[in-house]
Amino acid sequence: MKEEMKRCGWAGDDPLYIAYHDNEWGEPVHDDRKLFEMLILEGAQAGLSWITILKRRDNYKKAFANWDWKKVAKFTQDDVERLMADSGIIRNRLKIESTIKNAILFEQVRNEFGSFDKYIWQFTDYKVIYPSKKLRRLEDIPATTPHSDAMSKDLKKRGFKFAGSTICYAFMQAIGMANDHIEGCYKAPGVAGS
Repeated sequence: MKEEMKRCGWAGDDPLYIAYHDNEWGEPVHDDRKLFEMLILEGAQAGLSWITILKRRDNYKKAFANWDWKKVAKFTQDDVERLMADSGIIRNRLKIESTIKNAILFEQVRNEFGSFDKYIWQFTDYKVIYPSKKLRRLEDIPATTPHSDAMSKDLKKRGFKFAGSTICYAFMQAIGMANDHIEGCYKAPGVAGS
């Protein structure tokens, strides 16, 4: 049973964190809707803890049209004001407005590359990146990498907001472009079943 398995320490004992750790973090994602969701949620996390966002995840899904970027791209100033009054999400005007802007850019990238998936995974040559050394502690996990630096630079050049290298690396971990499970975790690279 997974409850008895050793996990990365950050998963703690919160059921939301455990489910996220066990079922999502570090698992490769290629679905554009899911990629849009995680791109927006990682930006929403800036300056906050991930659990703050996880607890509001369902509210974000409702607030942002079930992660339909085409609908979000058409949001108006009235929608911004509606979202600013929505206590179920982080009511930060810059983050809300950036979500709308990023939705527009997300569609532009899809039009250029055929999918956001093809665009975003190019930064790791369409492969999962594993740590170059064993990660023994949380402190061993990098905040940025050359891959996230390149991704951030390109996203920013295209106009994306909340796309710094640290956010990009968290996004890479969230969508499985990077597998940074800590040594001893049942999902760590090289462990049977991971």
